[in-house]
Amino acid sequence: MAAGLGVNMCADLWSFALSTYARSGCEAACLRLQAQGANVCLLLCGAWLEQRGVTPTPERMQALQDIARPWQKEVVEPLRQVRVQWRAMAQQDEPLAALRERVKALEQEAERQLLTRLETLTQAWPIGESEDQQGWLEGLATEAANLDHDALQSLRAMATGT
Repeated sequence: MAAGLGVNMCADLWSFALSTYARSGCEAACLRLQAQGANVCLLLCGAWLEQRGVTPTPERMQALQDIARPWQKEVVEPLRQVRVQWRAMAQQDEPLAALRERVKALEQEAERQLLTRLETLTQAWPIGESEDQQGWLEGLATEAANLDHDALQSLRAMATGT
């Protein structure tokens, strides 16, 4: 672990994402960002990279987006659409509710696989390059129209534990 990095810093992106998402208010902030077109897995990766002191560059951001965009579009979003589409019907239909839970588990596994792919890409990037690397979230969220900057700052605060 690089000098200066907090002892509570999660070594892997999946653990970081789980611990950050579990914090009070994080789910709501992430859902607001997701509703505006942001890729939450990409934002969690950005928050993780900020915490690790990895310098944000346009090339690195593009490389992350090149991995995340097709996986999100072709794998995660179709699963999410099915899960959301079944929400109302599943409230009155036990077998459908059970299937919906299985789709939700697949969606979560697809997100975990995306986070693993993103982490693999970043493994060669030096950590601890700087104490203040607050460009990742804004840079990775640029595709989301009318982005909720309050939600973005909330995510950053929850990721750093402040």
